[in-house]
Amino acid sequence: MTRWLLHVDLDQFQAAVEFRRHPELRGLPVIVGGNGDPTEPRKVVSCASYPARAYGVRAGMPLRSALKACPDGVFLAQDPHTYAQASEEIMALLRTFSGRVEVLGFDEAFLAVDTDDPEHIARDIRSAIVELDLTCAVGIGDNKLRAKLATGFAKAIGKSGDSEVIPEGGAGVFRLTAANWTELMAHRPTTALWGIGARIAKRMSAMGIETVADLAAADRELLAAEFGPNTGPYLWVLGHGAGDTDIAEPREPVGHSRSETFPADLTELAEFDAAITRLATQVAEETFADGRSIGRVGVTVRTKTFFTRTKQRKLPRSSTDVDEVVETALRVLHAFELDRPIRLLGVRVEFGA
Repeated sequence: MTRWLLHVDLDQFQAAVEFRRHPELRGLPVIVGGNGDPTEPRKVVSCASYPARAYGVRAGMPLRSALKACPDGVFLAQDPHTYAQASEEIMALLRTFSGRVEVLGFDEAFLAVDTDDPEHIARDIRSAIVELDLTCAVGIGDNKLRAKLATGFAKAIGKSGDSEVIPEGGAGVFRLTAANWTELMAHRPTTALWGIGARIAKRMSAMGIETVADLAAADRELLAAEFGPNTGPYLWVLGHGAGDTDIAEPREPVGHSRSETFPADLTELAEFDAAITRLATQVAEETFADGRSIGRVGVTVRTKTFFTRTKQRKLPRSSTDVDEVVETALRVLHAFELDRPIRLLGVRVEFGA
């Protein structure tokens, strides 16, 4: 049997989870982000349903911009706890299939399977996900890169031509391997490759490298000279569609964190203290609910000018006392020079021994 990598990617995940408890919203332009108030400053879209994407709404877009693009959109507040529960449900389901699972995020994972019929497993996965009242696409590849990119093709199945528009509720299955790599990828821009963003693509463009085919044919020494001895050759490898075939062992979480970007900059010490108290309490309660203790407390401060710094303090001994964690977080906060308006505050705890 052959080793295959499957990339499972849930469709419009946060919106789909909302549909499970609000089925009347299916088919509507739903936009998830912030507190659900599109006029609130400094909040961004975390997920847009496919109808909302048709208006140009995308993850990372300011909510105010999303409102302009889609004035009839249904704006919902984020519910991280519910999304985390749904994600755990999905990953537990994937682990019931033969093979090893590597979780990439709330809504995507790799599976390494040994089989002569990866499409059969992919279809079984999709059917099982449907039983959870969700949908997904499954990309099949002979390595992680090709499996990840295959998911994009899987989501375009059912549309004419080579559309990047994903049909509502209609993900599919697609296989991308060395056999069809050149046919499907050579003519595409370098940004079509997983791991190449706009900045690197712009620098490659200055070198005359515009497409995946150009990158595959590029001089590795020139790439190394421009991007460094490690990154340069790696980019050349991406151009050939090569990639890792190993599944990473799941890493044990080492802590919990919470942060908040404020609608308006905080300027008073009492406001700073109140925010840190709230965040530290939430993180401590979540940690203790998991049956873990806390050994270290860190605080992140981002000022109006986007200057960001983190300080931390180790507890004398591992603690399960919320008040001790909050008091420590406040002491860490007061170690900063709090003389500028604050845009963001965060609290992170590391588990105790």
